[in-house]
Amino acid sequence: MHEHLKKREQVREITRDLMETFGALQPKLEHFATTPLPDKASVIKILDDLMEVIYPGYFGRKDVESSNIEYYVGDLLDSIYTRLTQEIYRSIRPECGNAGAADACDHCHGIAEEQSLLFLRALPHLRSRLSEDVQAAFDGDPAAKSIDEVIFAYPAIFAITVYRLAHELNLQEIPLLPRIMTEHAHSVTGIDLHPGATIGAGFFIDHGTGVVIGETTIIGNRVKLYQGVTVGALSFAKDEEGRMIRGKKRHPTIEDDVVVYAGA
Repeated sequence: MHEHLKKREQVREITRDLMETFGALQPKLEHFATTPLPDKASVIKILDDLMEVIYPGYFGRKDVESSNIEYYVGDLLDSIYTRLTQEIYRSIRPECGNAGAADACDHCHGIAEEQSLLFLRALPHLRSRLSEDVQAAFDGDPAAKSIDEVIFAYPAIFAITVYRLAHELNLQEIPLLPRIMTEHAHSVTGIDLHPGATIGAGFFIDHGTGVVIGETTIIGNRVKLYQGVTVGALSFAKDEEGRMIRGKKRHPTIEDDVVVYAGA
């Protein structure tokens, strides 16, 4: 018993030592605020539900029919809207001028509602763009047996779908959420597509493992990449003090109808 108490006291000493680092490090490694940051698990669940909306019958419920599709999608969208609004609110609230207040911010909540609706309005266009990507995958891989196989089993389709959703939020200048989304796809597929990249129609990544596409990359239409391709930074613009300047074009541009082979 005595040894047990000594070990517990050591844990308390470690706790005190750890507390001394809170607020003392630069950059800080803690976020103390009245409003929590986005919930990664919630964002990933929203992605799962968006996959159901974009590819109904493939993901989630398997008993979707034309007679119940409107109710099914409408119910999903209503739930997505509520949760996405909350996560957008959490992502923009810390940057609000009223961030120190303990109460909820009606201004931020209004912005979150507007931005959530703006994102959902883009879904019909995104489905059309993703249909072109799925067709490009089927046409570009002689091993593909069907469209079903491409949607179900190709990691690139999952990564590209998540990228296109995240890119839309990135265009809306929503912080944190786009990168949470694409890093989730990266962890699942090994395909690292930055949400800031601009990627044209009919995009296909064959095999996919180890593909990296950087933030300021511009890719044209009908482009095909193989595994291990890095579309990485050419150079980093720096200020007079030698610090990197963020937001400058630093990644390649790939024009229409280009194939980039493995390891390039």
